[in-house]
Amino acid sequence: MFAAERRQLILEMVRANGAVSLRELARVVQTSEVTVRRDVRALEAEGLLDRRHGGAVLPGGFTRESGFPQKSHLATAEKTAIADVAASLVEEGEAIVVGAGTTTQELARRLARVPGLTVVTNSLLVAQALAHANRVEVVMTGGTLRGSNYALVGSGAEQSLQGLRVSRAFLSGSGLTAERGLSTSNMLSASVDRALVQAAAEVVVLADHTKLGTDTMFQTVPTDVITRLVTDEPPAHDERAASELQALADQGVQIAVAGTGQGGAPAGEQLPPGVRRRDVPLPVQRGGRIPTGQYRGPAPGMGADPMERTARVADLRRR
Repeated sequence: MFAAERRQLILEMVRANGAVSLRELARVVQTSEVTVRRDVRALEAEGLLDRRHGGAVLPGGFTRESGFPQKSHLATAEKTAIADVAASLVEEGEAIVVGAGTTTQELARRLARVPGLTVVTNSLLVAQALAHANRVEVVMTGGTLRGSNYALVGSGAEQSLQGLRVSRAFLSGSGLTAERGLSTSNMLSASVDRALVQAAAEVVVLADHTKLGTDTMFQTVPTDVITRLVTDEPPAHDERAASELQALADQGVQIAVAGTGQGGAPAGEQLPPGVRRRDVPLPVQRGGRIPTGQYRGPAPGMGADPMERTARVADLRRR
């Protein structure tokens, strides 16, 4: 396929879906991700699309937010792996809040197997995923339906969360940086997410590598409020994502990396098939008790020393 044909097909895929991962583009046009990245860069220079870490989206800058159909096609394997790891954090009988998003929807599908669980959510998709779980109680906020992501927003949603206290909040968003934390492109969604955070003792952010280093209009969770980040392994070429992980770890965020390929869990850990996890060592431990078997402490020789942490992230990049 000639370059012009490839780029036309890439453009058609992005226009049809709103957002497409480089991996998917490379599969469809039957070439390498390196070649696809070059094509995406050329199309961006012409103003026909915008690059994102690990993918391409319709142009629009900070103010544009893709709808659910578009988001559901981006980084699907990564979201599945992230949801598997996040679900392993939830214990029987807990009360949690789960925000709106395609990644949290994947999490909800796995939470249906946790007995005695109470889930508070503003997401119709999360509630739908749990609707037939006999041992899970679902509590929905009030509010006004936002059709683009099937979430309840507005003052009704925020007021229904007042006085609520749960153990954990699981949230996603449009972008995540060490400087600003989690952010989204919609003001109403950001406001409800902040209310969800206030109801939780600790905050777990679910964000695939395409969101690392991306900054959008409205901050939802400042970095110093994020207890844990569950993400996927950035591609070897994505140094910015690996650097962002290091910066987040330096600020005390606990990080679990779920792989989408084959790999084994460390001794003593039980992970779903096909999921592997490596933790970026943290300079400090924050956010209360760490569930046994879910997060490991620094490996021998990989403690709080900055040079050792840098070497650890360099190893993550090489892999």
